[in-house]
Amino acid sequence: MGSRFRGNDEQEDAAVLKQEIEDGTRSFADPAFRADVIDGLTRRPRAIPARWFYDRRGSELFEAITDLPEYYPTRTETALLRDKAGEIAARVGPGRAVVEFGSGSSTKTPLLLEAVAPAAYVPIDISGDFLRESSRALAARFPDLAVQPLEADFLQPLKLPAGIAAFPKLGFFPGSTIGNMIPLSSTDLLRAMRQSLGEGAMLLIGMDRIKDHAVLERAYDDAAGVTAAFNLNLLERINRELDGTIPVEAFRHRAIWNDDRARIEMHLEATRDVAFTIEGRPFTIAAGETIHTENSHKYGPRDARILLRAGGWTPIAEWTDPADQFALYLAEAQAPRPAP
Repeated sequence: MGSRFRGNDEQEDAAVLKQEIEDGTRSFADPAFRADVIDGLTRRPRAIPARWFYDRRGSELFEAITDLPEYYPTRTETALLRDKAGEIAARVGPGRAVVEFGSGSSTKTPLLLEAVAPAAYVPIDISGDFLRESSRALAARFPDLAVQPLEADFLQPLKLPAGIAAFPKLGFFPGSTIGNMIPLSSTDLLRAMRQSLGEGAMLLIGMDRIKDHAVLERAYDDAAGVTAAFNLNLLERINRELDGTIPVEAFRHRAIWNDDRARIEMHLEATRDVAFTIEGRPFTIAAGETIHTENSHKYGPRDARILLRAGGWTPIAEWTDPADQFALYLAEAQAPRPAP
């Protein structure tokens, strides 16, 4: 990456570097990000994993999405957590260490923490800035609770803080984030969560339901264009972190329902033929071709329970809203049985 520094004063250069990192105008590329982008743009069809949406700007845009009138999942799940907090607490019991996978700004977390009286809270997120800010806010709100943030990609094997080893665990995976993964990856993730949390652990997980396709498409292609900005920010990030020359204005956001796979797909579609480089490596994309950036799978009740069991979790409770748009499942990592 070419230097943006001017002049010869090392202290001045260091100050500029610090300010650019804080402003988000300069950052250093994660090698895994580089590998996923190069591989994703080389393969056919082109695809880049959705986890790379979440730099600081992407995280801010996603938080804005959750407040949009078209985006029902967040408010529906939040209402469910608020309404069913007592039932959840009765099932879970006090004194567990709550481990939240992909905590983001942790906006729903206080509802759970207030209900279950946990021994500790471990938020896990790939976006370090958001993680630290939300952890500080929660620590101030719950001064007697041990808050131990873990900056990590929860899709990879995790080593939880040693301080929570003695506590039974409650995994928390809200937002229907499980829907962003194909079923094979979802199953692998659920199994990894089971291994990280241990036998006897519980998992509270949100899953979006299959519903009218028009409702789904509006939720992922809002009138204000916030989701479009969120999708296009991935290209901005590539340009910023990987010395990319992608003409962002030559791409448009698309959200489509794939009925065969029961999922909303997000794509970035080229509106004209484009040529660009990433760290000097050339790429071309023809008009009408897309980069597949995200899936959001939707699950019927039986689908969800089968997925949980395939991942090593036994469903023990289920809650849904009156319109049956969204569901919360509580599952347990029970001892393996040789037969049903």
